Amino acid sequence: MDKKALEIFRAEVDTELSLPIADGGIKAGFPSPAQDFMDLAIDLNKELVRHPSSTFYGRVRGDSMQDAGVYDGDILIIDKSLEPRNGDMAVCFVDGEFTIKYIKIEKEIVWLTPANDKYKPIKVTEDNDFLIWGIVTYSIKKQR
Repeated sequence: MDKKALEIFRAEVDTELSLPIADGGIKAGFPSPAQDFMDLAIDLNKELVRHPSSTFYGRVRGDSMQDAGVYDGDILIIDKSLEPRNGDMAVCFVDGEFTIKYIKIEKEIVWLTPANDKYKPIKVTEDNDFLIWGIVTYSIKKQR
C-alpha cells in the first residue's frame, strides 16, 4: 500500500457557498433559452456535507480506484458517522496506512477490494491493525 494514498483535510462548513443551479437538469442536447433566467442557488456545503462534525475531505493519491472513476488528485468527501455497508467505498486504515477501497464482506471475512486490476484485494485478518475510517459519499474531479 502507498502511504500517501490520501491527504485528509477537515471540512470547513461554517461559510455558505451558494452557487446558481439548473434545477430542471442539464440537457446534453440543444440548450434551452430559458437557462439564461436561472435564479435558483444551491449551497454546496449543505448539499455535500450531511454531518459537518464528522465529515472530512481527502485528496486521492494513486490509481487503485481508477476503474470506479476515482483518479489521482480527485477530492473525496468522507463521512465518519456512517455505518459501513457491504459494497461501500471507504477510507480504511490498515497497518498504519490509509487506503481507499470497496468493502466486501463474505461470511464474516472483510475484503478491501480495489477498482484496478493492477492491485489485489486485501483480506483483513485479526493480525491487521484495521479501522474503517469513513465512508466516501461524493467524489469531486477537476475537469480543466
